[in-house]
Order: sequence, then structure tokens, then C-alpha cells
Amino acid sequence: MADLTRIRGKGFLVIGRAGMDFYADPPGARLEEATAFTTALGGSSANIAAGLCRLGCDAALVTCVSDDAVGRYCLNQLDAYGIDRRFVRTVGGEARNSLAVVETRLEDTQSVIYRNGAADFAMDMSDVTTLPYAGFSALVTTGTVLASEPSRGATLSAFERARDAGLPLVFDVDYRPYSWASAEEASEVYSMAGAMCEVIIGNDVEFGFMAGDYDKGLDKARALVRDGAQIVVYKRGEKGAITITPDEEVETGIFPTTPLKPTGAGDSFMAAFLATLSDGAPVKDAVRAGSAAAAMVVARVGCAPAMPTPEELTTFLNTHDFQPA
Repeated sequence: MADLTRIRGKGFLVIGRAGMDFYADPPGARLEEATAFTTALGGSSANIAAGLCRLGCDAALVTCVSDDAVGRYCLNQLDAYGIDRRFVRTVGGEARNSLAVVETRLEDTQSVIYRNGAADFAMDMSDVTTLPYAGFSALVTTGTVLASEPSRGATLSAFERARDAGLPLVFDVDYRPYSWASAEEASEVYSMAGAMCEVIIGNDVEFGFMAGDYDKGLDKARALVRDGAQIVVYKRGEKGAITITPDEEVETGIFPTTPLKPTGAGDSFMAAFLATLSDGAPVKDAVRAGSAAAAMVVARVGCAPAMPTPEELTTFLNTHDFQPA
């Protein structure tokens, strides 16, 4: 079992995709009616890395990008956020970067995701065998990276190598059905990955999916802690979250906000949660900070560009009530 105090080193190795997001502009515009779009860094892992860097941590990304203008855009964006991209490999041929075309709307939000021949799925064993694991504080990944080979095998190998180096493993379930060949395969792989990790964060639907029954999602979260996880955060949207550790189970609420969109909450929660743990704060404070960051990001355009700075997060925490579910 890895020592979670290692996270205080503030250096995170993040595995997973970087992509390009197109947002219909202005906010509220429907995709089919839009005449202008704004661009932003996308991809759950890249968003988490951006959020960590915005909050004063160091983050290095491990992934592949396409050898074209969109891939170069992603590389430039990683640089702009201060994300270490030494371990990002460019791949040619037919591989293409993930592209999301989305709306900044709360009701009936539409998003179109292009993932055919996704470049990030080309990550293989050569990308993870020589990583300097011992130089990092924790390994972080999201479930999307496990949806296809060779990315899946490479990530699971990285888990083993990181564990051998004493790194805590942090897993955001992040289930995207369109990325998987079948729900059964996804459930099996997620359960296997979750069993290896110290920190697991997901929502009620995702844990229910892992359990094979939505009504058994909380039982699955509790079982992961019984089997060795040190922190499991079971998020319930507007109902708040239940945080489970070997010592206690704590139910928390939400920060009310006026959202512009439903997207970005999970990535921002993870970034602020880890950044707060890296400051040596207790788990309950990390959950509170993650909830605040999620409330801030859903009220802003984009995900990576909406991530709060330390000053913004502190101001929000000091001026908003954390209300019971």
C-alpha cells in the first residue's frame, strides 16, 4: 500500500488523452446554428493536468498526439499551461487527435465527439517502460485510457511500475461508453484497475456501472475500500458526495452555483482535490476544494481555461457556503 503523504511532493504523472475542444460561440448557441467557435485544450487527463498546474502543482502528461496541425495545437496548449510534455509522443499515419464539438448550454446540451483512430490509443509499452516514476508524487489516470489496446496494456503496466516505485495510484473512473467495445468489457477492466489504486473518484452512475447494477454502486465503492483503496469519493451530483476511507464514511453537500454547462466538473474536482491533498490538508478539505472547483468550472466557458487559480479558489471557498445535500 502506497503512502499517500507522498502526494505532498506536488509532482503528478498523468496518463491519458489531450484533445481539442470547439465551443459554439456565444454561450447558449446551438451547434447546428453556430457561426463561430472558440477553441480550448480538451481531453480529461490534459484538463486535470492543466488544473493541477493552475493550482501550483507540477504535472507531466503521458500520451500520443497526431502528427498534424491539431496535434501541434495540443502541444502548444500543453506548453501554455505549463504541463511537462517530455513524455508526449507524436504518431503519424491515420491516427487523429480527439476532437470535441460542444455547446455551452445547461439544458439539452449537445456534444459531438470524434474518436475514430484516436492518437492517444496508440500509446504503447515503449511509452511507459522508461518513465522516471520515482521522481513523481503520484500517478493519475482516467478510465478512457483503458478503452483500447495498446493503450490499456501500457497503462496497466505503468500502474505496476508506479506501484513498484511507491507511487500512489489515482483513478478517475470517467466512463465513456462510446470508447468501449462493450459494457461488459469496460466493467471488467475498470474493476481490475480500481483494485490496484489507492484513490478512486467517480459518480454514482460510474460506480453502479462497475458493480453491474446502479443500485449497488455505493456497495461497490465501499468494497473497493475494504479491498485496499485508501480513499473513494462517490459523487452524486446535486446530492453531494460520500467519501469513504478505512476509518470513516463522510457525506458532504455542494456549493450552489449558476451553471452555464454540465461539463468540466469531474476534471476540476480531481485537480483541486489532489492539489489540496498535496498541501497536507485532510481529505474532507480536499473534497470541499474539489466541490468548489467543480462549481466554478461549470459556471465558466471551457474546461481547461476555466480551471481556478489558487487565489480564485480561496476566494470562492471564503465567500460561498458549502450547503448540505
